[in-house]
Amino acid sequence: MLNIDFPFHFDNRGRTTLTDDNDHIRDMIEQFLFTNNGERVNRPDFGSGILQLIFAPNSPELAATLQFTIQSGLQQWLGDLIEIQALLVSSEDASLRVELTYKVRRTGEITATTFTRSTST
Repeated sequence: MLNIDFPFHFDNRGRTTLTDDNDHIRDMIEQFLFTNNGERVNRPDFGSGILQLIFAPNSPELAATLQFTIQSGLQQWLGDLIEIQALLVSSEDASLRVELTYKVRRTGEITATTFTRSTST
């Protein structure tokens, strides 16, 4: 099945770019991670809010809190599509790194991906 790619853009033919299911799932994870709570009108509790925490003091407690928050949010919003195998959140200076390994429930395929965000981007 094909889905609209994120972020929305056009292909070289001027049509909406489409993507496969696995890339679409990764796109949905990215949207969850980098959406602030309250940003979506009809889903005010959607999002991890990690962008707000980039400026918070770096500590093991912050990383543990983020890890718990992200895991529970992914289970709530994408639990019917993925099963989290491993999640590691680390922060260094003004950068935040989320390493996620998950299994796509429909296919059983295991995927490892990393999301990084810093204050300079």
